[in-house]
Amino acid sequence: MTIPLLATTLCALLFLIERRMPWRRKSKSARDWDKASSAVIRLASAIVPVGVLIGFTDIGRIQTWRVLVAATGVLLALVGLVIRWRAILTLNKYFTLNVTILDGHRIVKNGLYKNIRHPSYTGFLLRYLGGGLAFANWLSLIIIFLPMCAAILYRIHVEEGALTQAFGSEYMEYAKCTNRLIPKVY
Repeated sequence: MTIPLLATTLCALLFLIERRMPWRRKSKSARDWDKASSAVIRLASAIVPVGVLIGFTDIGRIQTWRVLVAATGVLLALVGLVIRWRAILTLNKYFTLNVTILDGHRIVKNGLYKNIRHPSYTGFLLRYLGGGLAFANWLSLIIIFLPMCAAILYRIHVEEGALTQAFGSEYMEYAKCTNRLIPKVY
């Protein structure tokens, strides 16, 4: 029971930390760039408690290397949090909770953005992958991570469409030189 309690505490702590950060701002724009991607992410987030509850059961419990799997999950979640914060701090005023193009917006190409187009989402996904693994329960991992992964992939599609429309060839050139989420992989 210690592993699920640790995982639940970690998930709740990371959720609360991100909720309290000053960068949480929603931006209004004359144009709807978001295409309901924020709502899709909220829906995926609403499924997470189901995975957490299942993490307290023996259904799907990983027996072999359970402590190692859980510890790896905790580590991945923390690494994901650090990557996400670094990405958000690099974006600074361009970071918003919804997809939007701000007045004076420019493409950020420094820091983590030098090699990855969406490091904030890389960190976000690592956080949820780690949160799922921290339960040492394959069913929890699937329920926590897969909906969030699908939501983020949709969000990336929407965001890249908006950036391509707003910046045209400048963004397309940047996209040719970088990967979406994982350097030299994807």
